[in-house]
Amino acid sequence: MSAPGGNAAPVIIKRKKVTVGNGHHGGAWKVAYADFVTAMMAFFLLMWLLNATTEKQRKGIADYFSPTIPINRISGGGDGNFGGESVFSEEALPQNGTGATNRRPTESQQARGEMGVAVKGAEKSDAVKTPEAKPDSDLETLDDMLSGKAGESTISRKTRRHILTRLTDEGLLIEIFDLPGAELFKAGTAEPTDLLYQIAGLLNEAGALVQNGVAVEGHIRAAPVVLAYNPVWELSAERANAMRQLLQDRGLAPDRIQRVTGHADREPAVRNPMAIRNNRIEVIFLRSDSD
Repeated sequence: MSAPGGNAAPVIIKRKKVTVGNGHHGGAWKVAYADFVTAMMAFFLLMWLLNATTEKQRKGIADYFSPTIPINRISGGGDGNFGGESVFSEEALPQNGTGATNRRPTESQQARGEMGVAVKGAEKSDAVKTPEAKPDSDLETLDDMLSGKAGESTISRKTRRHILTRLTDEGLLIEIFDLPGAELFKAGTAEPTDLLYQIAGLLNEAGALVQNGVAVEGHIRAAPVVLAYNPVWELSAERANAMRQLLQDRGLAPDRIQRVTGHADREPAVRNPMAIRNNRIEVIFLRSDSD
């Protein structure tokens, strides 16, 4: 036993505290929180897409993620017997430009194709042509006059670039459309510009050569965002009616008008639904057997 005040080393006692887990109760909550943040980001991205795209664009996105069978109206891009194309000619027209020549055909006018069902009486003979299969000669003459094929035309080259004509099963379709810096109506209204006044006068002079019925149809380009109130239906109908009034004011007999229709932005002329080219008026000189 050493005496007090000796040089003996002090005894050090070390106590080790053992705990289960840590102060944050593990890392499982971080995984759950990350999943929650990812889901919220996807949700807000979906809300943004719904607000920033048109109805046609949303349908295209939906079709991309859920491809359909080839017989459906929208091709799924399949590589089977039909290669993703519809067997119905009326549905093939909007996709690749083939099939029927009329977007709104009647039962007797539609192109039936090899897989179609013949209408009553059509099975007698394929050699017998119905009257609608042959365009009216007066409409052909009118088409040549407006397009300048006859060699002489009263329409200037600057004005003619706004006009396209084509013969369809329904009749002679005259398409009048906007170009950048040269619109038919004042922006957002159904008030005609001087350009449309001039075109309406030319159409009335040409239309005086025939007595066929007339149909007027209005089309509008799509809005860039989904609005709380989208006036495309009303505006397209108002513009079609304004064109009807212009034709009548310049001498077109009111009883020749067969219909006035507004199609909103449902039938774009070009792939981009918001292109200014989709702002157009279609004046159709109907065939004599379609009046």
